[in-house]
Amino acid sequence: MRTKVLFLCVGNACRSQMAEAIAKGVSQDVIEPSSAGLVALGEITGPTLAVLNEHGFSAEGQHSKTVAPEDLSAADLVVNMTGRSRSAIFTGPTPPVEDWDVGDPYGSNLTVYRGIRDQIEARVKDLARRLRRPVESPEML
Repeated sequence: MRTKVLFLCVGNACRSQMAEAIAKGVSQDVIEPSSAGLVALGEITGPTLAVLNEHGFSAEGQHSKTVAPEDLSAADLVVNMTGRSRSAIFTGPTPPVEDWDVGDPYGSNLTVYRGIRDQIEARVKDLARRLRRPVESPEML
């Protein structure tokens, strides 16, 4: 069974798009990824696509979109990369939220985008590792 993870950033043009594409590439067995932004930019930036391609990840089929209530209700976990507190973003009930402190590369050079990609890739792999870990039964404790 895969965990439905919603990766959330500000414009859904860089960080959350990277996370969705990377999750599709390295953790399809445990993560069903999607992404959205607080206010969608309307496109995935060229540098985002370039640095994903450098590591063999594809954003094909992905597009920039604003988070909707149904996105939240469909998710098992929200990964918040907006840099904003949960209380500033969510007003109603939400699934569990994991905050990732990842800088926004928008408008920066490729070196910055690569650094952000590498941070996100490491975090996605860590999340997948944690989701793969079998739940210990009380008898095993």
